[in-house]
Amino acid sequence: MRASEAQKSDPGKETDRRGRGCEWKPQPISLARSCMNHSMSSRILGASLRFDLLMLVLALYCCGASAQDAKPLQRVSLVGEKQPPVHLTAEQDRLRLLGLLGLKESDLRPAPVPDAKSPRSANYDDAKANVYPKLPDPLVFKDGLPVKTGWDWGKRRREIWKDFDREVLGRSPGSMPALEWHVISTVREKYGGVDVITKRLAGRVGPWMNTPIKLDIDLLLTVPAHAAGPVPVIMELAFAKDFELATSGPLDSYVPTPWGVDGKLVVQRGWGFAILNPVSYQKDDGSGLTEGIIGLANQGQPRKLEDWGVLKAWAWGAEQAKGYFELDKAVDAKQVGLVGHSRFGKAVLVTMAYDYREFAVGYISSSGEGGAKLYRHIYGETIPNLASPSLYHWFNGNFLRYAGPRNAGDLPVDNHELIALCAPTPLFIGGGADTGDGYANPSGDAWADPRGMFLAEVAAGPVYRLMGAKDLGTAEFPAVGTALMTGDLAFRQHDGGHTPQPNWPYFLEFASRYLHAPGAPQR
Repeated sequence: MRASEAQKSDPGKETDRRGRGCEWKPQPISLARSCMNHSMSSRILGASLRFDLLMLVLALYCCGASAQDAKPLQRVSLVGEKQPPVHLTAEQDRLRLLGLLGLKESDLRPAPVPDAKSPRSANYDDAKANVYPKLPDPLVFKDGLPVKTGWDWGKRRREIWKDFDREVLGRSPGSMPALEWHVISTVREKYGGVDVITKRLAGRVGPWMNTPIKLDIDLLLTVPAHAAGPVPVIMELAFAKDFELATSGPLDSYVPTPWGVDGKLVVQRGWGFAILNPVSYQKDDGSGLTEGIIGLANQGQPRKLEDWGVLKAWAWGAEQAKGYFELDKAVDAKQVGLVGHSRFGKAVLVTMAYDYREFAVGYISSSGEGGAKLYRHIYGETIPNLASPSLYHWFNGNFLRYAGPRNAGDLPVDNHELIALCAPTPLFIGGGADTGDGYANPSGDAWADPRGMFLAEVAAGPVYRLMGAKDLGTAEFPAVGTALMTGDLAFRQHDGGHTPQPNWPYFLEFASRYLHAPGAPQR
């Protein structure tokens, strides 16, 4: 069924969660194994495989048709010949992209620095931040017509997706490799005083993929041992150090870094807690773009200007982990929440914006520029910072233009629309206060621009209301420590700096409205 036909049959809902005319669920293919396709239906995949097999049979027939003329059979690869990946440094790859755009380094604006005392400091004066006051309206089509219904929003959503794909985040590949999930270890232990079962898992590309690029998705899943049924799960997209600490000994002895969260509070509610290591399947560096899942999809070749960036690749891994949960009988896969801080807060928002019906609730901490913060609010980190050699890989090549000849006001979209794409899924957005930059002065989180994130959430409110959900309920920026949690959008800034931990208990209380352990009364 085409997406347009599906919408006509159910005008209040969108059946295409990625805007490409299909919705495809993982199917079991072996013990804890799931076959994932990012945007093609299983029928198309099956037809492609049948065609490849037919070609192989024909090749065998032709080679064996005449014994006297028989020659050694050439190896047939279903996915292309093995080719070593092209290796570029981040600087080389970024200069290559600038060249494709017809730009030079000197065409880009200088990137400000976090330290407020530096002569190159970012702007920390809110009176000077509203440089581009006019935001794109998510409830107005490109032809100027208003969005009035959920059916309309389904069509408008696809327009916004396309703009983000083309100008900011990149286009995901048309087809993706299948994965096998392997249980590396299973341990019964105590965690936060709760008897739990902890599984170390690896999602691996199947051996039928004829590629030298290796890929593992590292995932740790902990569930209460004596649950009355499948449990909700909160999954953290964690920094590599946190995943290393969590898997290096008994889980009960694991103490998160300041950028991680405490899963003990999760299992004490009767929920499961998972830790996903995004850099296990896509390196957080421009030198890794011809490896990992991006390199695998591109057969080891450098990206084109509109190819997906690392934020979308990390989101792909979160989708695969969700696919595993659908196969694990201990997990209620309809009740999976996502958590991420800083760069992984950005990744959580991207995941939920493109898979708005897959996850039940999200915590987006200190995501800042490129996350929940408005690009047009020129405060703290800005686009030239994201276009630097250390961060450009999060986005597609076209995004570099907005650090040079173009500016934030030229973008066809802004991040209030990225939040709106999540509607009606509940989101808790937060960060530290703007009393310090969070780096040179670690007492605050001004580099992430808490006010810019709040303004984006306010601007996404009309879409949430259209979709039958509740917005923040106010447009007034709250005082530090004040939690806005009465709606399906929530916000809180704290005085603990650039860390997710002070808001963590508040998020869990917010999430308890949507996640319910088996046998627990619903609120």
